[in-house]
Amino acid sequence: MKKICMTLLLTGLSLFLCSCSDVMITGRQRVNFIPDSEINQMATDSYNQFLTENKAKLNTDKAKTELVRGVGVRIQKAVEDYMAQQGTSDELNGYDWQFNVIDSEEVNAWAMPGGKVVVYTGILPYTQDEDGLAVVMAHEIAHVIAKHGAEQMSQDLLINAGGAAVQKSTGSDVFLKAYSIGSTYGVKLPYSRTHEYEADHLGLIFMAMAGYDPYQAPIFWKRMSQSGGAAGTPEFMSTHPSDENRIAKLNALMPEVGKYKK
Repeated sequence: MKKICMTLLLTGLSLFLCSCSDVMITGRQRVNFIPDSEINQMATDSYNQFLTENKAKLNTDKAKTELVRGVGVRIQKAVEDYMAQQGTSDELNGYDWQFNVIDSEEVNAWAMPGGKVVVYTGILPYTQDEDGLAVVMAHEIAHVIAKHGAEQMSQDLLINAGGAAVQKSTGSDVFLKAYSIGSTYGVKLPYSRTHEYEADHLGLIFMAMAGYDPYQAPIFWKRMSQSGGAAGTPEFMSTHPSDENRIAKLNALMPEVGKYKK
């Protein structure tokens, strides 16, 4: 038994050391041994299933659809430009960007690996305009570009499955656990506070490169943090903690972000 435990420990340690990489912009080290091709395919399958199950809720309002897709495409272009400048465009191989709008009073938005994005109409009154929507979409896309979901899946596999298990297959069940796919609520991935701050950082740069006003980010998050009351906390805020510390961090990033502003 001791020999088996040691083997598993060494295998896990080896995977950990061989799977470390830096997150762009922040330079934080992460562990991710899940191939992009695998997680992108799982995301595509889950995204298509979600759209099928929610076909009746797909928004047909041309103005709202064009708004979301217009903002999404501009942020997509900013991400592609940034990656090209850094010589890392290959990390976007297999991406098939899609931006869809769901008719729902739920205040929510999310993004999945491979550039799959959904925005609920319920969040639009809070975003108010293109800049506010860019804050939300750039933040969600930043989670994907920083591979936060894959990082959490890798950590879960190491902790719960053991080093040997990851050599066989990551499995769609791990993906579903990480992203909590559901026909009603979509993706409710509870990112860590570190991941949230990192998505804020990357998202500010992407929206600035896309020509939007990054100074609207702290204004949006403050507005969201004050949006509770009798109706309760919006779904979007249950997985996106917002407080004065976060807003202060956003403001502190503005000198750096200003260098990227068009």
